[in-house]
Amino acid sequence: MSSGTTTVRAEGAPEWVVVDAAGQILGRLATRVARMLEGKHRARYVPHLDTGDFVVVTNAEKVVLSGRKAEEKVYHRHTGYPGGLKTVSARELSAKYPERIIEDAVRGMLPKTKMGRKQFRKLKVYRGASHPHQAQQPKPLALTPRGSRS
Repeated sequence: MSSGTTTVRAEGAPEWVVVDAAGQILGRLATRVARMLEGKHRARYVPHLDTGDFVVVTNAEKVVLSGRKAEEKVYHRHTGYPGGLKTVSARELSAKYPERIIEDAVRGMLPKTKMGRKQFRKLKVYRGASHPHQAQQPKPLALTPRGSRS
């Protein structure tokens, strides 16, 4: 006799999705990407299983920071030595490593657990419009353009 409780199992292979970051606001882009990585866009989402998709983000250098965040937002890292705290503004970081801004924003929105680290490894961010994942046949994800709400 069945108890009536059903369990969800991981469904098949994850899909690949490609997102064009050109002209997108960083925070709105990062929330959409984090939801895809976690699998929350699926009807059969469960928190203890990794049901998310692989996400490829292109044109990372063209992402937009709203307001005065480009000058005022700072990123910190530590060298591991005493007094080794290094700070850099968002504008400087995006000029040198534009991929890191998107990666840091998405990492902050994922769980701080083993599952979150596993999900973060499914994020691939690239500067230009090309990426080396054409063999996986990624599907384009259409995001609303900057400034429009719907």
